[in-house]
Order: sequence, then C-alpha cells, then structure tokens
Amino acid sequence: MTTSVPGPSGFPAGFSWGTASSATQSQGATPADNWWGWEQAGKAPRSGDGNGFDRLYASDFSLLADWGFSDYRVSLDWARIEPQPGQHDRQAIEHYRQVLLAGRDAGLTMWVCLLHTALPAWFAAEGGFLSPTASDTWLRHVDFIAETFGDLADGWMPVNNPTAYAQKAYLAGTFPPGHTSQEEFLTALQAIHQADFEAALRLRQGGKPTSTNEALLQLHPVDDSDDAAAATALVDAVVWGSWLNMARTPRYEGAFDRYGFSYYFTAAVNSSGDLLPYPAGERVGPQGYASWAPGLGEVLTRLDTELPGKRFLVAEIGYGGDDDTVRAAYLQAALDQVRDAVARGMGITGVHFWTGVDNYEWLNGYGVPFGLFDRNRVPRPSARIIQSLIRR
Repeated sequence: MTTSVPGPSGFPAGFSWGTASSATQSQGATPADNWWGWEQAGKAPRSGDGNGFDRLYASDFSLLADWGFSDYRVSLDWARIEPQPGQHDRQAIEHYRQVLLAGRDAGLTMWVCLLHTALPAWFAAEGGFLSPTASDTWLRHVDFIAETFGDLADGWMPVNNPTAYAQKAYLAGTFPPGHTSQEEFLTALQAIHQADFEAALRLRQGGKPTSTNEALLQLHPVDDSDDAAAATALVDAVVWGSWLNMARTPRYEGAFDRYGFSYYFTAAVNSSGDLLPYPAGERVGPQGYASWAPGLGEVLTRLDTELPGKRFLVAEIGYGGDDDTVRAAYLQAALDQVRDAVARGMGITGVHFWTGVDNYEWLNGYGVPFGLFDRNRVPRPSARIIQSLIRR
C-alpha cells in the first residue's frame, strides 16, 4: 500500500480531523428505546434533551467546520426511525436528512453510524441480538437506512464498539438488559460483530467507504504468574480475536475499507480476569482508568502487525474529566503516537475526537465532560491547541 508523505505537522495531506456523537448522548433517550426504560428504572441518570443537538446541529456543524474539522460521525437512532416494527416515523427520517444536509452544507464529511448502544424497545423485547430472528430484522433495517440516507452519507460506521456493548449489556450488567451471563455475552458478542460485518458488506455496495469502530486496548498481566498470563490471554481473545478472526475470513476480508477503533485506556489483568488501571501510579480519572497515551501507540503497532497493508482510522480518542490542562496534554501526547505511526509508514487516514461538544455520558450523566467545547459551545483551551495543530 502506498502511504502519503507526512507534511510539516507530521500528518499527510488529506488527513481527516473529526469529532463524533451518538443519538442518545446528544439528543437524549426516547420512550421508543430501551435506554429510556433504564433511566426510568433509576439505573442511569436522566438524559433529557442531550446537549441540545436537535436544536443546534446546524450551528454546531458550522462551529466545528470553522474550527478546522473536516469530518463528523453521527448516529441515526433506530428507535426514533422505527419506533414500532415495520412502522417508520417520517418526521424523524426528515429530521435526520436535514441533519446530514446541514453537515454537508457546512463542508463536513458525514459518517453515519446505525447502532450506538440504545436499541428500539420492541427489538430489545424480542431478545435483541440474542433473538433467533435478530439477523433478519437487523438487515432489513440496514437496507432501509441505505435506501433512505445513502445519498447523504459520505461514509458508514455500522456498529459502535461491539465488544464494549456486549460486555456492558450481557456480562457486567451495567447496560440494558442488565444480564451477567458469560454464555449470553459470548453469543451476543458473535452476533453483534456479525451484524457489523454484514451491514458493511451491504452498505459499501453504494460506493461509500466503510469503517469499523472497535473498542481496543492493550492488555498486560498484572504480575508474572501463570494465572495472570492465562487470564490476559482469555481477555485478549475477546478484545482482539473476536473481530480479527472474522476480518480474516474470505467472506468479510473486504467488508471494511478501513479499520477504525476507539482508544481510551490500557489495562492490567489479574488472575480473575479483572481489568485494573495501567500503568501503576498513573493518574486515574473519574471513570476508573488512566488515560495513558503510550497505550495508543501499542494499539497502533499491533494493528499494523495484525493487518499489514490495511488503512486505519483513529475513530475516537478523548479525555473525560474536569481538568482541561490534563486533557490538552493527553491529546497532544496521543497525537504524537499517531504521528510516529504515520512516520513509520502506517496507513492512518484520520483522527476523530470524542467529543466536540459535552454530552450525556451514560452512567455518568453529565458529570464527566469529554468535549472540546462545553454545553454552551464555549471552547476549552484544549480546543484551541487542537485547532492550531489542524491548521498547521
């Protein structure tokens, strides 16, 4: 594969700089989805209207484009589009078309995600991706989205963080349906990855690029014991093997034009398979992990080894917390890791930040800000640092 020559900033011409959001986090939950019920049961803070995206999307896009960003990933909420099986909400469809048009009018390349955590309540009641009919139901939805929004989507990222979603919903029990079954987790993990790859095969027929968004991290045994090493290998098989094995099959090896991923932390694994902050002594943030930039370099190195010659997208990096000085330092250090990988010849097409504007952070509500801009659209100093880098 031919890679672009890095420019003065260390990033090649055409490198994409983007941000991302999800429907529930920026619009708030809807009574038609299963996260709404989770909130009503007191298992998560109320999301309200998110960060006001439904009212402010056009000005948000103009703000981001003026700031120098080129790309934006938006999720189209399945529950809003199809609140009852087979019944599509034309008002919601038109709203999302206007969102995509506004992003394009602002000059942004619009990536479309079809599933970001929340499911239609009716689909969840059928068993979600554990249902025997889940695949057929999902692919009907994929085809509908391709037909309805394909003219306005510039790229597709079908499923957000499949492994993380399956883990929270079926193993840790922190997301709906709140189950803690290893058997269900492994079944759901396989089903959701397959849903992602099958969707990509269909969506790319329209000629637009497709990307994964895997939640990736490197894993280190907490000590030198055989038990810790064995547990690390098992977790690694889930985090990496579950989708790499699929990507290498003849059916799916061409499903994705690039392999995108989210990186937030690295973990140590103890003999019980628990994930612990890594490295020891690093500052631990409000979500229980250490934002450690060298771990991003570890992930990039492994991806380049596992999938040589492929193209990659850093689909999410971000820092959650109130200290913007730490955020700025972390993002700069993380981008240094990307720059180094580009210099080695790795085919990285862009970096997308989580997130542009502070939004709802699931179980943390509005208590853990990730935005380069706050909910009043006021830029943080970290935003100015990123802007100066983009403009170089």
